[in-house]
Amino acid sequence: QVQLVESGGGLVQPGGSLRLSCAASGSIFSRYAMGWYRQAPGKQRGLVARITSSGSTNYTDSVKGRFTISRDNAKNTVYLQMNSLKPEDTAVYYCHPWGTTLWGQGTQVTVSS
Repeated sequence: QVQLVESGGGLVQPGGSLRLSCAASGSIFSRYAMGWYRQAPGKQRGLVARITSSGSTNYTDSVKGRFTISRDNAKNTVYLQMNSLKPEDTAVYYCHPWGTTLWGQGTQVTVSS
């Protein structure tokens, strides 16, 4: 059974940076586009960034210019580099292979002074 494990979250001050990682137990990354999603308390889970199997990327408007998604298929890992973090970025972040029902346990990101 494929498992997804997110890591790298934590508490950071506004303007700070974090790098999230999502490691998969199987070789699914090379076949699937991968997305990073986030869910804040009381809100729906929404797409933050997406990267195709060939490396094309797209971002939700609120993170453009601040976040960068990347992938390393040899390591079965997808990353989300988050810079210039804002309090409104506070959420649980999840990775998700496009078109599947697979989700990891999520990693908490808290941006606060």
